[in-house]
Amino acid sequence: MNLENAEKHWDLVVIGGGITGAGILREAVRMGLKTVLFEKNDFAWGTSSRSSKFIHGGLRYLAEGRIFLTYDSVRNRQRLLREAPGLVEPVDFLVPVYKHFGPGRWTLQAALSIYDLMAGEKHHSYYDLEQFSNLIPQVQHKKLTGGYLFMDAQTDDARLVMRLINEAKAAGGTAFNYTGVTQIHRNDEGAVTGVEVEDTETRQTQTLSASAVINATGAWAEELHPSPKKHLHLRPLRGSHLLFPENRLPIKKAVTLIHPDDKRPMFIFPWEGVLLLGTTDLDHSQSMSIEPVMTREEADYMMTALTAYFPHARIRLKDAIASIAGVRPVLSKGDRPPSKESREYAVWVDKGLITVTGGKLTTFRSLARDALSAAKPFLPEHQGFAEHEPAFRQLPKTTTPPRGLSAEVWRRLCGRYGEDAEKIVTRADPKDLRPIENTFTLWAELPRLAETEDIRNLSDLLLRRVRIGLLTPGGGRHLLDWVQALCEPVMGWDKQRWKKERSAYIAHWEYAHRVPG
Repeated sequence: MNLENAEKHWDLVVIGGGITGAGILREAVRMGLKTVLFEKNDFAWGTSSRSSKFIHGGLRYLAEGRIFLTYDSVRNRQRLLREAPGLVEPVDFLVPVYKHFGPGRWTLQAALSIYDLMAGEKHHSYYDLEQFSNLIPQVQHKKLTGGYLFMDAQTDDARLVMRLINEAKAAGGTAFNYTGVTQIHRNDEGAVTGVEVEDTETRQTQTLSASAVINATGAWAEELHPSPKKHLHLRPLRGSHLLFPENRLPIKKAVTLIHPDDKRPMFIFPWEGVLLLGTTDLDHSQSMSIEPVMTREEADYMMTALTAYFPHARIRLKDAIASIAGVRPVLSKGDRPPSKESREYAVWVDKGLITVTGGKLTTFRSLARDALSAAKPFLPEHQGFAEHEPAFRQLPKTTTPPRGLSAEVWRRLCGRYGEDAEKIVTRADPKDLRPIENTFTLWAELPRLAETEDIRNLSDLLLRRVRIGLLTPGGGRHLLDWVQALCEPVMGWDKQRWKKERSAYIAHWEYAHRVPG
């Protein structure tokens, strides 16, 4: 559907196509509300494709005394592990314990015991020096006394967003990317009556009426609705990550690192065929209209921690293949260190304009529930929030994966694409049912996504719908001939447009994802 043909009246308008907006759209449609979502960039363009990829409770929140936030996160993690296999998967964490550095054994034992109690399952174990060294022989052994193993979960954050949006659309919802809300209309009493929207590329505009509007724009939320609380405002914090080839450090589990300079927790873990190292936590002073990028100082900071824990691996910054930088929507009450700020969320209500901001990837459904509850007085009669319904459509279990795929590959496809997984496989040329070099992505995924997922440019396809622009050297520019050959028949771009798109993609990758220095 293009903007010109969009219906003119909606029960609910959702602004923001990240994880929070996508979660709200999915639940609102399930509740029987006529709902449309607008995103001024691409779906998952912001924080929701640049996170640390964890679906987790957050041990550090527990250490800070944020019991409810941790409990809510752990329970959401457990549900997503059950309801989204292949998209949300368990990941084992190793936590080295050193003498006189970092959290001690008994502090960790207490925190992990509470963590498991919240989950209703025991997932942690302690290993002495010899046992732990066998688990991860590459780690720094000086003053090492042993370590813990515990479980959390990981995801592909952009695919998490897209599965929610796709299932919402299949159930009757509507979503537009590259369409911004430029104005919120109100009546003489100040009540919301609708919005003005504009396609950011064609500049086409439409005026739409709506009973309520939910502002789910994350770090941009106060541009639409300033905080009603004098001392509570959004504090944009930048978190950056480096990606390394998986064979550069042969670890099979996530490893928690404590930075030697400021004692902040960090991590390195296998993800989608690479190693992801992160993260920083800094005030983002640049304009929010500019795409965030990693600085050389951030890269050096992360490398300091990595080389302290793996001194004999001789990993250098030049070994990294890409970088990611995102801005977190953190609510701040004052001048605290960035890493001490809460990841809790807030909901503000202003005569039909509901703003939900803060929060974290794991708790998207809790945010959706509270935002829709706040919107209820302004909406037509509808079904209640489906608390006990799965977040995603549950697929029938198949005993034999189609077309000779392994059970692991089929599970991954079903997790990312839901009911569309079968179409990806059955319509593919057999030669395309193979992974793109050193990744888990199949060539067959590209043309289906190019055809069905509102691609406006190559960055949408290669950086968010699939991640090969981050997982292969140089943004995968050496793969672009084959990408074009696969996708050209379904995209409607002529040769000149393809040439332009390829050049624009490479320039964008060099700006946003090149490794600093």
